[in-house]
Formats: sequence, structure tokens, C-alpha cells
Amino acid sequence: MGNRVLITGGAGFLGSHLCDRFYREGWNVLCMDNLITGAFSNIQHLEGNERFTFIDYDVTNYLDVDGPLDLILHFASPASPIDYLEMPIQTLKVGSLGTHKSLGLARAKKAKFLLASTSEVYGDPLEHPQKETYWGNVNPTGLRGVYDEAKRFAEAMTMAYHRYHGIDTRIVRIFNTYGSRMRLKDGRALPTFFRQALKNEPITVFGDGSQTRSFTYVDDLVEGIYRLVHSDYVDPVNIGNPEEISILDFAKEIIEITGSKSDIIFEELPADDPQIRQPDISRAKEVLGWQPQTGRREGLMKTMAYFKEQVLNG
Repeated sequence: MGNRVLITGGAGFLGSHLCDRFYREGWNVLCMDNLITGAFSNIQHLEGNERFTFIDYDVTNYLDVDGPLDLILHFASPASPIDYLEMPIQTLKVGSLGTHKSLGLARAKKAKFLLASTSEVYGDPLEHPQKETYWGNVNPTGLRGVYDEAKRFAEAMTMAYHRYHGIDTRIVRIFNTYGSRMRLKDGRALPTFFRQALKNEPITVFGDGSQTRSFTYVDDLVEGIYRLVHSDYVDPVNIGNPEEISILDFAKEIIEITGSKSDIIFEELPADDPQIRQPDISRAKEVLGWQPQTGRREGLMKTMAYFKEQVLNG
């Protein structure tokens, strides 16, 4: 039958790119998603292929699939502020119950398990850049805490299953990633800036724009995850691009790239918005031989055609 992988959240932005990669590599791909933030259109091109199966299901419920499994990639979760602020309980449930159910399935099937964690486990960091050894600075009762703490719990659960049940686990801490299949209105800076710039609308920058982010092109992220799956490294690994930029400079860059006539306007900074974000990728370089290959400007140029089409189609 060949290798079989279950990708939870497989119809989402990142999950769908992973479905593509594992399918191209010859795997049999089971894509599971309840489509509350994912979109069937992201994986529709794979439908009808004998090595691809879509399962419309909520991973927080009892979880089982027919047949053997070699690998589970747990990517199910709302992942943008607009989503987890609107769906706080679902976010907590998929990080806790969903991770528990997915790990239970990995144990039953004797499958390898990879958890999609996030740079948000570092919160508003007091260490810069952020190493995997940093424990973070998270407000557990704040609005963003539902996502941050769900992922922190998921990491703890993953390591508990590794230590107590001997599950072969991996943890990837994902930094801001962009590329095709992002939703225009998912609330994150990059798609919002593209949407506003392409429509020549004012670009909204929160605070004074001095807060920083580090953006990773999706192909680089997928490559890092694929290498992590095939490594024997158990502790968390940052996968991100250390090329840091302030949000204000980033807004200006989007205006320049798109040739937009947009002005920049400033709005109040959301609660607990991280002031800095930059991965230390020494571990990924050493353990995986990985580093990003796509510069930010190159990646943005690759992505712009997708956003133009999205804006055109409403």
C-alpha cells in the first residue's frame, strides 16, 4: 500500500501544502478537516486521485481511521487572531482534545506523530531572537491565551506521550508563514496589507508599527517540516526565516511591490500583541541541514499573483 499519512487540518493553508508535498513524494494522503477555517478548494485538485482521501471530520471527537497509518501530522487549529478570537473554545479544544485524540490514534496505529506548534508559545518574548530553550512570556487569561496556551498544552501532551507511551514524536514551532491559499480576510498582517494595497485602500498598521515579524515562504516551511519528519529529533525545532522587519516597513514594502496608491493609517495596538518575533534557527541548521531559501521580497513577488486573483474574485 505504501506509506500512509493522516494530515489533520489538511484543507487549511499549511495543511493543504503538506498534502501536496506528501502526495508528490508518493505517500497515500488522508486529509481530515471540518472546514471551519479550511477550504475544500485548497485540496480539490487532489480529489479523485487514488492516493488521496478527504475526510470531513472534527478531530476533537473520537478518532479512528481504517487501515494502517505511518504518520500523523496534527495541523488542525484556527491559526489567525480573527479566528481564535471568534472561536476561543474551539481553539482550546482542538489544541487539547484534538491533540489527545490524534496522539491516541498514533499510539493505536504505531505511527509517527508531528505536532504543528507555533512561535506564539513564546508569547511577547523577553528573549531575542527566540531559541527553542526559551520558555516564553504568555498571558494565559488574555485574549490570545486561548491559542498560545492550547499550543503549549499540545507540546506538553506530545512530550508526555513520547516519554510515557514511547510514541515517536516531532514538534515544529512555526513562525509567520505566507504563500498561496491564505485567506484574504484571516486578520493577519500580510494578507490584510495585500488586500488593502491591491484595492488602493488605506493600510492599517497597529500601534506605531515598530513591532517586528519574520516571514517565511510556505515552500521553505514545508521543506523544513518534511526534513523534521524524516529526522530522529524529538525536541521542538523552530522553522522560520530570521529576516526580521518592522510592521511599518513591511507595509511600505507591500505598497512598493504592488504599486499601490494606499496611505498608511494607524490604529490601536491589540492586547498582548507581541512586540518582537524572530526565530533562532541554529537547531534547524544543525539537526536538519535546513535554512530558508526564499528571501522575503522574492516570496512576496511569488505570492502577489495569488492575492491579485483573490481580490479580483471578491
